Amino acid sequence: MSSGTEHEERFRRVYAVNFEPLLAYAMRRVEQPEDAADIVAETFLVAWRRSREMPPEAEARLWLHGVARRVLANHHRSGSRRGRLGDRLRQRFRNALAVDPGSEVPERLTVRAALAQLNEMDREVLMLTFWEGLEPREIAVVLQVSAAAVRTRLSRARARLREIVGDDLGPPGHVPDVMAVRAPEEGR
Repeated sequence: MSSGTEHEERFRRVYAVNFEPLLAYAMRRVEQPEDAADIVAETFLVAWRRSREMPPEAEARLWLHGVARRVLANHHRSGSRRGRLGDRLRQRFRNALAVDPGSEVPERLTVRAALAQLNEMDREVLMLTFWEGLEPREIAVVLQVSAAAVRTRLSRARARLREIVGDDLGPPGHVPDVMAVRAPEEGR
């Protein structure tokens, strides 16, 4: 092709002649019509990107069907992966609901009230450590600070929480073992 205009015109002709046959091809191979439209759109996107490899117009139909076939294969693989991922996420969600740390603590409202009195960073460091089970180096990535800063903040946050809750084992203050879980050891 000598110019961009000729290139575009050739692509338009190939598109016009092959759109409906490719759509019918895709419709027969997917469950949802929207998926067929996506397959055809992606097929023509690939064709546009690889237009220098596209054979002459008379032979382009078969080449486009080959592209559509690969796009469909990717679609089916990703659909299977999405389905499996959805199943795993639903299972994890059910499991997470069963072991919610807040539901294991009868005085969870007291704990939540104490956490609410902390500043946002102290609360986040404590929750990421004890409820999410993250290590200081992982929390550092989440908060975009150093692991050393996380360890310092965690120590200070524990001290502030102890000040709020108190050391009294009886009601109405201290909730036994709420934040007494040891933080995961981190390799240094």
